Amino acid sequence: MMREQSEQLLPGCPPDAIRVCAEVTRRHANTFYFGSRFLDASRRAAVWAVYAACRRGDDVVDEPAAGTADQRRDGLEDWWRNVEAAYAGRPANDPVWIALAWAVATYPIPLHAFEELYQGLRMDLDGAMPATLADLELYCRRVGGVIGFMVTPICGYRGGEETLACALRLGQAMQLTNVLRDVGEDLALDRVYLPADYLARHNVRRAALERGEITPEYRALVQELVAIARAWYCEARPGIAYLEGPARLAIAVAARAYEGILAELERNDYDNLSRRAFVTSRRKVALVPATLWQLYTSRPPSQAPVVARRCLPQSVLLLLRGTVMTQRDVD
Repeated sequence: MMREQSEQLLPGCPPDAIRVCAEVTRRHANTFYFGSRFLDASRRAAVWAVYAACRRGDDVVDEPAAGTADQRRDGLEDWWRNVEAAYAGRPANDPVWIALAWAVATYPIPLHAFEELYQGLRMDLDGAMPATLADLELYCRRVGGVIGFMVTPICGYRGGEETLACALRLGQAMQLTNVLRDVGEDLALDRVYLPADYLARHNVRRAALERGEITPEYRALVQELVAIARAWYCEARPGIAYLEGPARLAIAVAARAYEGILAELERNDYDNLSRRAFVTSRRKVALVPATLWQLYTSRPPSQAPVVARRCLPQSVLLLLRGTVMTQRDVD
């Protein structure tokens, strides 16, 4: 995959380091990886580098191998120092940090976005579970929304702060989708991200969640949060039109695939305690033509041909590859 496109990478891009980041992204964020394949080689490489760097921080917080609480806090501080070193052009001798240093030197990825992510990861370490929807919204901003601030400058965009606000909202919608998908997995880590006031209002107790009870009250709670997630996707959607060229298709496909997890959760009768909602690889490929058509028809007539000319060849290529794509049902 990297051999096929190495000639298209910008000068200075470290292909071996990017290959490592690509594999991290493919393994841990299949939907994100799928959408990134519509970008040109250099933007795709930068997106993979950003994801792999973010994943390092997430692993410090979530992986059992990260050690005790104190060791995890030390690990998170090390992660933040590595981010700062990459921005200073002095990355650690590690492929992820080498790739990030190249990405931030090539594209205007703001350091403050990584700083907010650091704050969000500290919330996890501190055990700060959301008491209200506003708390959950802040958490989704810090660990998900800010990814929009990182990726949008890589894609290129018009529209200034309004486009960035949409990117933030899309990241929050995706993170809320993660929360709703992973309730059972988070319980195993002694975490509950469902807002405490929503749990109380629906008379849902943590003990019942730990027993895996999917009650009518719990279904109503999840249904209400699913509606909020969908509203956030709707708020984010207008910003996609202001991304440059194929990035519109890349982000639109990733957004539709991720939003599709909510429909799968509904098909599972809101059981996110013992089942994991996912969108299959075949279904993701099937989303491409409809997404392309939506982009084509939603653009002003003078710009629609540009969308087709820039995006159609890549979508056809991906559809042809679809028959041999892995059918791993992840993310």
